[in-house]
Amino acid sequence: MVFLKRPAFALLFCAVLASGSATAQRRGEYALRAAATLDSLYACYSVPGTKLLRENYPDDASYKATYLAGESAGNPFSYLWPFSGTLSAVAALVETVGWEAYGPLLDTVVLPGLREYADDRRRPFAYASYIASAPVSDRFYDDNIWLGIDFTDLYAATRQQRFLDEAERIWLFIASGTDDRLGGGIYWCEQKKESKNTCSNAPGAVFALKLYLATGREHYLEQGRALYEWTRRKLLDSSDNLYFDHISLKGPLNKTKYSYNSGQMIQAGALLYRITGRKRYLSEAQATAAACLTHFFRPVRKPGGGSVRILRRDKIWFDAVMLRGFIELYREDGRDAGLNAFRETLDHAWSHARDTRGLLADWSGRGREGRKWLLSQAALAEMLARMASVAE
Repeated sequence: MVFLKRPAFALLFCAVLASGSATAQRRGEYALRAAATLDSLYACYSVPGTKLLRENYPDDASYKATYLAGESAGNPFSYLWPFSGTLSAVAALVETVGWEAYGPLLDTVVLPGLREYADDRRRPFAYASYIASAPVSDRFYDDNIWLGIDFTDLYAATRQQRFLDEAERIWLFIASGTDDRLGGGIYWCEQKKESKNTCSNAPGAVFALKLYLATGREHYLEQGRALYEWTRRKLLDSSDNLYFDHISLKGPLNKTKYSYNSGQMIQAGALLYRITGRKRYLSEAQATAAACLTHFFRPVRKPGGGSVRILRRDKIWFDAVMLRGFIELYREDGRDAGLNAFRETLDHAWSHARDTRGLLADWSGRGREGRKWLLSQAALAEMLARMASVAE
């Protein structure tokens, strides 16, 4: 079980309360909620004697991870993807609250746990989908992209060179997952190169553009722009400005629409606008953001009367990644309609959808008594931390 004292955080929050600013108090409230969610996560999911985490709480022997290239079950620890959510959450808290409060947790818990997934047996280096001491597992380009984005963000927040070095090491693996089939693009899985997915190409663009901002190296800008354009050409639904899930090498489109795919294209467009000043990118990001508000949110009645607009019942982490896009866009155009919808969702969930341990199954609260996924708790902590940076 991991509980770290955060005196700097406590002092910061006391100062926020004393300031009398409603905005500062709102930001402090979201930061405290993020901290409480992270504490609940470690209380429920930690595996004694390790830095690793369980996939679910409570444990469920019948659970099968269906998000891999093939179903897997029966492992005592989570797969990389759910674990990586804790890196995203803590990185967001480092950005929002500061290194002094959350650097120790990153260095003593999150990064040692992440190293268990590091695969030095294959080249180029990457993180595998399961711990390296187990039999060899598949390596996913999107899993590694999420890590690379987090490391780049940590470098931007702290200027610690080790984080940028790790991000660039991961990029070498991402670059190895591209070829000319289907006109370019990044595959989904190294071992099963059967499709090229929005979830590897849209965040791949974000990752490359963040590396450009961190280093000034033009090839990152070129790669980021190329991935953005490829995703628009191959996976945009021009009828509603949302994005399909993937295209297979045999040609068919999987037309499922997930919030994180469109959210990452919003973020990539906003970053391209910031870098190049071309209004086309801003307009494209705004069009997709408007479509997301229509497609991924719904009205729900509040206990005691009235209604709010909240996210539809979906994987919470997908929505956390969509929030990244809305925040990036807000920083460029100042429009907060999207952020207000996220605020309504988070406030409603905090009051009405968590269980007694502080865990969240879905946005509605109907799943409070069931199994809860590690990644959902990490995503909630990340969203609350990010909202602390833009609360009004």
